[in-house]
Amino acid sequence: MERLNTYTSAFTECFSITEEEAKTLAYQDISAWDSVGHMDLIATLEEKFDIMMEMDDIIDFSSYEKGKEILGKYGVDLMG
Repeated sequence: MERLNTYTSAFTECFSITEEEAKTLAYQDISAWDSVGHMDLIATLEEKFDIMMEMDDIIDFSSYEKGKEILGKYGVDLMG
């Protein structure tokens, strides 16, 4: 669960929202998750999990839930 907390904290830190808000968030639901906020979130996640996402995955990263799926492609087990 530590990795899931790390994942959630990336959202709370980048967008100044609560954990509860993060869990239902989708791209552009809030003004902070615009194109600049999106790249900040991606950079934060890449740093926290020591990965480099492909451009297609960065574009497809459209929600909190979708992000969990995408990180799984990079061997990041958020439930472990």
